[in-house]
Amino acid sequence: MTWDFRSYHPEGLHNLMILMSERGIPDGYRHMDGFSSHTFKWVNDKGEAFWVKYHFKTNQGNKGLPLDKIKDIEHRTLDYANEDLYENIKKGNFPSWTWYVQIMPEKDGLDYKYDIFDITKVWPHGDYPLMPVGQLVLNRLPDNFFAESEQVALSPTNLVPGIEPSNDRILQGRIFAYNDTQRHRLGGSFEQIPINCPYRCRVDNYQRDGPMIVNGNQGSGHNYEPSSLGGPVPDPKYAWHKYSTPGEVARHKFQHPNCDYD
Repeated sequence: MTWDFRSYHPEGLHNLMILMSERGIPDGYRHMDGFSSHTFKWVNDKGEAFWVKYHFKTNQGNKGLPLDKIKDIEHRTLDYANEDLYENIKKGNFPSWTWYVQIMPEKDGLDYKYDIFDITKVWPHGDYPLMPVGQLVLNRLPDNFFAESEQVALSPTNLVPGIEPSNDRILQGRIFAYNDTQRHRLGGSFEQIPINCPYRCRVDNYQRDGPMIVNGNQGSGHNYEPSSLGGPVPDPKYAWHKYSTPGEVARHKFQHPNCDYD
Protein backbone atom coordinates (compact mmCIF):
# COMPACT_ATOMS: atom_id res chain seq x y z
CA MET A 1 0.00 0.00 0.00
CA THR A 2 2.89 2.37 0.73
CA TRP A 3 4.27 2.05 -2.79
CA ASP A 4 0.81 2.44 -4.31
CA PHE A 5 0.21 5.65 -2.35
CA ARG A 6 3.61 7.15 -3.17
CA SER A 7 3.31 6.35 -6.86
CA TYR A 8 0.34 8.70 -7.04
CA HIS A 9 1.98 11.51 -5.06
CA PRO A 10 5.12 13.13 -6.48
CA GLU A 11 5.80 14.70 -3.06
CA GLY A 12 5.80 11.29 -1.39
CA LEU A 13 8.08 9.81 -4.00
CA HIS A 14 10.47 12.76 -3.67
CA ASN A 15 10.53 12.29 0.11
CA LEU A 16 11.29 8.58 -0.29
CA MET A 17 14.17 9.23 -2.70
CA ILE A 18 15.76 11.63 -0.21
CA LEU A 19 15.28 9.12 2.61
CA MET A 20 17.00 6.38 0.62
CA SER A 21 19.87 8.63 -0.47
CA GLU A 22 23.14 9.23 1.40
CA ARG A 23 21.37 12.06 3.24
CA GLY A 24 18.73 9.70 4.54
CA ILE A 25 20.33 9.29 7.98
CA PRO A 26 22.38 12.42 8.79
CA ASP A 27 25.43 12.26 11.02
CA GLY A 28 23.85 14.21 13.88
CA TYR A 29 22.37 17.69 13.89
CA ARG A 30 25.65 19.39 13.00
CA HIS A 31 25.63 17.90 9.51
CA MET A 32 22.01 18.71 8.68
CA ASP A 33 20.49 21.61 6.76
CA GLY A 34 17.34 23.23 8.09
CA PHE A 35 14.36 24.77 6.33
CA SER A 36 11.32 26.74 7.37
CA SER A 37 9.14 24.60 5.08
CA HIS A 38 6.45 27.22 5.65
CA THR A 39 6.23 30.49 3.76
CA PHE A 40 6.34 33.59 5.95
CA LYS A 41 5.49 37.19 5.15
CA TRP A 42 7.94 40.06 5.63
CA VAL A 43 6.67 43.64 5.65
CA ASN A 44 9.05 46.59 5.33
CA ASP A 45 8.68 50.10 6.76
CA LYS A 46 6.90 51.20 3.57
CA GLY A 47 4.15 48.64 4.09
CA GLU A 48 5.36 46.48 1.17
CA ALA A 49 4.88 42.75 1.68
CA PHE A 50 7.02 39.85 0.47
CA TRP A 51 6.76 36.08 0.75
CA VAL A 52 9.83 34.50 2.35
CA LYS A 53 11.32 31.02 2.74
CA TYR A 54 14.11 30.30 5.26
CA HIS A 55 17.13 28.06 4.63
CA PHE A 56 19.82 27.13 7.17
CA LYS A 57 22.82 25.56 5.47
CA THR A 58 25.25 23.68 7.69
CA ASN A 59 28.80 25.00 7.69
CA GLN A 60 30.06 21.57 8.77
CA GLY A 61 28.96 20.03 5.47
CA ASN A 62 26.22 17.49 4.83
CA LYS A 63 27.25 14.08 6.07
CA GLY A 64 25.35 10.82 6.36
CA LEU A 65 25.89 7.72 8.47
CA PRO A 66 26.79 4.38 6.80
CA LEU A 67 24.71 1.39 7.83
CA ASP A 68 27.55 -0.43 9.59
CA LYS A 69 28.21 2.60 11.83
CA ILE A 70 24.50 2.97 12.58
CA LYS A 71 24.38 -0.54 13.99
CA ASP A 72 27.30 0.19 16.31
CA ILE A 73 25.67 3.45 17.46
CA GLU A 74 22.32 1.76 18.17
CA HIS A 75 24.04 -0.77 20.45
CA ARG A 76 25.64 2.08 22.42
CA THR A 77 23.03 4.84 22.54
CA LEU A 78 19.71 6.02 21.10
CA ASP A 79 20.63 9.66 21.72
CA TYR A 80 23.56 9.96 19.32
CA ALA A 81 22.56 13.30 17.75
CA ASN A 82 22.17 15.04 21.12
CA GLU A 83 25.40 13.59 22.45
CA ASP A 84 27.33 14.68 19.35
CA LEU A 85 25.96 18.22 19.62
CA TYR A 86 26.63 18.42 23.37
CA GLU A 87 30.19 17.13 23.19
CA ASN A 88 31.21 19.42 20.34
CA ILE A 89 29.82 22.55 21.98
CA LYS A 90 31.50 21.53 25.25
CA LYS A 91 34.85 21.26 23.41
CA GLY A 92 34.42 24.71 21.87
CA ASN A 93 33.78 23.28 18.42
CA PHE A 94 30.71 25.48 17.96
CA PRO A 95 28.46 24.30 15.12
CA SER A 96 27.08 26.97 12.81
CA TRP A 97 24.66 27.39 9.96
CA THR A 98 24.44 30.14 7.34
CA TRP A 99 20.96 31.62 7.16
CA TYR A 100 19.61 32.31 3.68
CA VAL A 101 16.22 33.54 2.54
CA GLN A 102 14.29 33.42 -0.70
CA ILE A 103 12.18 36.54 -1.21
CA MET A 104 9.20 36.79 -3.54
CA PRO A 105 7.18 40.00 -4.06
CA GLU A 106 3.64 39.59 -2.76
CA LYS A 107 1.95 39.95 -6.15
CA ASP A 108 4.23 37.32 -7.75
CA GLY A 109 2.95 34.66 -5.40
CA LEU A 110 -0.67 35.10 -6.41
CA ASP A 111 -0.24 33.65 -9.90
CA TYR A 112 2.95 31.59 -9.63
CA LYS A 113 3.04 28.27 -11.51
CA TYR A 114 2.05 26.39 -8.35
CA ASP A 115 0.81 27.06 -4.83
CA ILE A 116 3.71 28.78 -3.05
CA PHE A 117 2.14 27.96 0.33
CA ASP A 118 2.35 24.20 -0.27
CA ILE A 119 5.10 23.01 2.08
CA THR A 120 5.91 20.06 -0.21
CA LYS A 121 7.08 22.46 -2.94
CA VAL A 122 10.42 24.24 -3.29
CA TRP A 123 10.89 27.59 -4.97
CA PRO A 124 13.34 27.27 -7.87
CA HIS A 125 16.58 29.04 -6.97
CA GLY A 126 16.78 30.30 -10.54
CA ASP A 127 13.59 32.30 -9.98
CA TYR A 128 14.29 33.33 -6.41
CA PRO A 129 17.96 32.86 -5.46
CA LEU A 130 19.21 32.28 -1.94
CA MET A 131 20.17 35.55 -0.22
CA PRO A 132 22.55 35.33 2.78
CA VAL A 133 21.30 36.99 5.96
CA GLY A 134 23.63 35.88 8.76
CA GLN A 135 24.93 33.04 10.89
CA LEU A 136 23.28 30.80 13.47
CA VAL A 137 25.95 29.67 15.96
CA LEU A 138 25.43 27.39 18.97
CA ASN A 139 28.15 28.63 21.33
CA ARG A 140 27.03 27.55 24.79
CA LEU A 141 25.23 24.78 26.65
CA PRO A 142 22.23 25.32 28.93
CA ASP A 143 23.15 26.06 32.54
CA ASN A 144 20.05 24.15 33.61
CA PHE A 145 18.52 21.79 31.09
CA PHE A 146 15.06 21.81 32.63
CA ALA A 147 14.81 25.59 32.99
CA GLU A 148 16.31 26.43 29.59
CA SER A 149 15.21 23.52 27.42
CA GLU A 150 12.31 21.56 28.91
CA GLN A 151 10.32 24.73 29.62
CA VAL A 152 10.85 26.36 26.23
CA ALA A 153 7.48 27.09 24.61
CA LEU A 154 8.25 27.26 20.90
CA SER A 155 5.41 28.53 18.72
CA PRO A 156 5.12 30.22 15.30
CA THR A 157 3.03 32.93 16.96
CA ASN A 158 6.22 34.29 18.57
CA LEU A 159 6.98 36.78 15.81
CA VAL A 160 8.62 40.20 15.88
CA PRO A 161 7.09 43.21 14.05
CA GLY A 162 7.71 42.93 10.32
CA ILE A 163 7.53 39.12 10.26
CA GLU A 164 4.06 37.65 9.89
CA PRO A 165 2.44 34.33 9.01
CA SER A 166 1.31 33.67 5.45
CA ASN A 167 -1.78 31.93 4.07
CA ASP A 168 -0.03 28.57 4.46
CA ARG A 169 -2.81 26.32 5.78
CA ILE A 170 -0.54 24.15 7.91
CA LEU A 171 1.18 27.21 9.38
CA GLN A 172 -2.23 28.68 10.21
CA GLY A 173 -3.10 25.47 12.02
CA ARG A 174 0.16 25.49 13.96
CA ILE A 175 -0.43 29.09 15.05
CA PHE A 176 -3.35 27.77 17.08
CA ALA A 177 -2.17 24.27 17.94
CA TYR A 178 1.32 25.09 19.25
CA ASN A 179 0.18 27.72 21.75
CA ASP A 180 -2.66 25.45 22.84
CA THR A 181 -0.20 22.61 23.38
CA GLN A 182 2.09 24.84 25.48
CA ARG A 183 -0.83 25.84 27.70
CA HIS A 184 -1.60 22.18 28.26
CA ARG A 185 2.05 21.26 28.86
CA LEU A 186 3.27 24.23 30.91
CA GLY A 187 0.13 25.97 32.13
CA GLY A 188 -1.82 29.04 31.07
CA SER A 189 0.90 31.43 32.23
CA PHE A 190 3.77 29.78 30.33
CA GLU A 191 4.82 33.15 28.85
CA GLN A 192 5.91 34.27 32.33
CA ILE A 193 8.55 31.53 32.61
CA PRO A 194 11.92 33.33 32.18
CA ILE A 195 13.06 31.32 29.14
CA ASN A 196 9.88 32.38 27.31
CA CYS A 197 10.09 36.10 28.14
CA PRO A 198 11.75 38.76 25.98
CA TYR A 199 15.32 39.30 27.11
CA ARG A 200 15.44 41.50 30.23
CA CYS A 201 11.76 42.17 29.95
CA ARG A 202 8.57 40.98 31.60
CA VAL A 203 5.13 39.89 30.56
CA ASP A 204 2.60 42.71 30.73
CA ASN A 205 -0.87 41.40 29.95
CA TYR A 206 -4.11 40.40 31.64
CA GLN A 207 -3.30 36.77 32.32
CA ARG A 208 -3.99 36.02 36.00
CA ASP A 209 -4.01 32.97 38.26
CA GLY A 210 -3.57 29.35 37.25
CA PRO A 211 -0.43 27.18 37.14
CA MET A 212 3.08 28.48 36.39
CA ILE A 213 2.58 31.90 37.95
CA VAL A 214 6.19 33.04 38.42
CA ASN A 215 5.99 36.85 38.52
CA GLY A 216 3.81 37.52 41.55
CA ASN A 217 0.60 37.16 39.52
CA GLN A 218 1.26 40.69 38.19
CA GLY A 219 0.26 42.13 41.53
CA SER A 220 -3.29 43.26 42.21
CA GLY A 221 -3.93 44.37 38.63
CA HIS A 222 -7.24 43.72 36.97
CA ASN A 223 -7.76 41.03 34.32
CA TYR A 224 -9.84 42.74 31.68
CA GLU A 225 -9.63 45.41 28.97
CA PRO A 226 -10.91 48.00 28.17
CA SER A 227 -11.20 49.53 31.61
CA SER A 228 -10.79 52.81 33.47
CA LEU A 229 -7.95 51.38 35.56
CA GLY A 230 -5.17 51.61 32.98
CA GLY A 231 -3.00 48.77 31.75
CA PRO A 232 -1.63 47.62 28.39
CA VAL A 233 -3.68 48.39 25.29
CA PRO A 234 -3.33 47.25 21.65
CA ASP A 235 -0.90 49.34 19.62
CA PRO A 236 -2.27 49.78 16.07
CA LYS A 237 1.18 50.41 14.59
CA TYR A 238 1.98 46.74 15.18
CA ALA A 239 -1.13 45.45 13.40
CA TRP A 240 -0.50 42.79 10.78
CA HIS A 241 -0.36 43.71 7.12
CA LYS A 242 -3.69 43.74 5.30
CA TYR A 243 -4.26 41.61 2.22
CA SER A 244 -7.03 40.82 -0.26
CA THR A 245 -8.51 37.37 -0.90
CA PRO A 246 -9.51 37.07 -4.57
CA GLY A 247 -11.46 34.12 -5.92
CA GLU A 248 -13.84 31.67 -4.33
CA VAL A 249 -13.31 29.82 -1.07
CA ALA A 250 -14.22 26.15 -1.34
CA ARG A 251 -12.92 22.62 -0.87
CA HIS A 252 -11.09 21.39 -3.95
CA LYS A 253 -9.33 18.20 -4.91
CA PHE A 254 -5.57 18.65 -4.56
CA GLN A 255 -3.87 19.09 -7.89
CA HIS A 256 -0.67 20.36 -9.50
CA PRO A 257 -1.56 22.98 -12.11
CA ASN A 258 1.09 24.01 -14.63
CA CYS A 259 3.64 21.52 -13.28
CA ASP A 260 5.55 19.19 -15.57
CA TYR A 261 7.02 16.16 -13.79
CA ASP A 262 8.48 14.58 -16.93
